Amino acid sequence: MKRFYKDAAVVLGEDGWSIALDGRPIRTPARALLTLPTQRLAEAVADEWRAQGEDVNPASMPMTGLANAAIDHVATNHADFAAGVARYAQSDLLCYRADGPEALVARQAAAWDPLLDWARARYDVAFAVTRGIIPVPQPDETLARLGAAVAALDPFALTGLSTLVTLSGSLVCGLAVVEGGHDLDAVWQAAEIDEAWQVEQWGEDAEAAGRSERRRADFAVAGAFCTMSRIRND
Repeated sequence: MKRFYKDAAVVLGEDGWSIALDGRPIRTPARALLTLPTQRLAEAVADEWRAQGEDVNPASMPMTGLANAAIDHVATNHADFAAGVARYAQSDLLCYRADGPEALVARQAAAWDPLLDWARARYDVAFAVTRGIIPVPQPDETLARLGAAVAALDPFALTGLSTLVTLSGSLVCGLAVVEGGHDLDAVWQAAEIDEAWQVEQWGEDAEAAGRSERRRADFAVAGAFCTMSRIRND
């Protein structure tokens, strides 16, 4: 659609921070007020609106899209949405190791074991780790505690976590970014070990490289969204 405003301003209200386009507040696709929990996140969303040219392109506004999803979909269906994200614990990427070669097995262990160790200490849980792709059940207590951790997140953090988990295939990786303060690039590289190994062995074409870069960018945006939404001292 054509750009219909000149300026996007951040406004503090009783319920949080909002964005006003030439004085008129932005609403979500479901017509709720676009209210953000922190000034930092509100500024990031406003910057996306300010950066638009003659046409407004929603695809170029990922922070706005995540905020819309948090308000319209996650906040209104929090329990079911959290349960869907938590189900990734049943088949977490980090628990399924390669049969070989040993160089790949060692690389996985070096990157994945510290993340599992962090989750064990953080949530007081145990993990069943196996080689190969045959499903191995995780302890019921582990699933319950990780599920509770996910359910305790606010809608904005949960929205970002969902993207992190979907892209990485690992609930532990997502939680490490959202709750553990782990370096986002390091976590992404850990999640992409298998793909990176295949590229080393067989090479990568331009199309696959482009997909990988877009996924990495989406992962970075989701991580930043979580960080910005959970800073309460602005």
